[in-house]
Amino acid sequence: MSRLKATFTALGNRNKAALVVFITAGDPEPDVTVPLMHALVNAGADIVELGIPFSDPMADGPVIQAASERALVAGTGTGSVLHIVRTFREQDDLTPVVLMGYLNPIEVMGYAEFTSAFAGAGIDGIIVVDMPPEEGAELNTVLTEYGIDNIPVLAPTSTPERVKLICNDARGFIYYVSLRGVTGSANLDPGEVRTRLTDIRSETDLPLGVGFGIDNPDTASKIAEFADAVIVGSAVVRIVADNTDNVEELIRKASDFVSTLSTAVEQTQRGMSATT
Repeated sequence: MSRLKATFTALGNRNKAALVVFITAGDPEPDVTVPLMHALVNAGADIVELGIPFSDPMADGPVIQAASERALVAGTGTGSVLHIVRTFREQDDLTPVVLMGYLNPIEVMGYAEFTSAFAGAGIDGIIVVDMPPEEGAELNTVLTEYGIDNIPVLAPTSTPERVKLICNDARGFIYYVSLRGVTGSANLDPGEVRTRLTDIRSETDLPLGVGFGIDNPDTASKIAEFADAVIVGSAVVRIVADNTDNVEELIRKASDFVSTLSTAVEQTQRGMSATT
């Protein structure tokens, strides 16, 4: 059983949602990322989502764009991310780690070489935000061969036909973008998200994670009532941005914040049956 499957199954048996925490690899510098990952897991993150820095992160808001810029300035490349994952796995072989990135770095390295390297390092899934399902057959085949889950993104604007198409090729879980806009947007409507997840569940048995706009324990708890995963990104990256000159304080504040989210999610019983 894969790490993602095991995690969602264990939490589903307790009627709990997973807490997924996003950070950008190499932000503010590569040596900080592994200690931060371990600290986030210790604070209650069930899954770590690791962003691959990219020079043109069009799906991301200004907070994560700035994180990519800091990481790139610090010299973080695909090889650095690979080293980060390998180093993390030396102490943690249980926590799922999911990559989030854009197609260009994968194409530069080559589908097979990229996938083989990261599978060997211990990556469990990947979200390629700018890969349309109509063009993703080759990459999806390689990911399947190496046992990496292809995690797609669905949006509020996704048509029923597109939902069906995307769900057919999905593995691991499905990332539902709760807002129209880029990462870090506000004005999340939990009621609207709940309705959309009900529709999506008619097309898939995979866990459904919800991200964008979750930046406090109250919102995390509301989403945890009906989602399989609560995904938090920009709020943690803001803490990193505000503490780049003090690594110990950065890790402490990020951990404290994630701990409040974890407590809120842990105390929430899901009111909508979710499949795992």
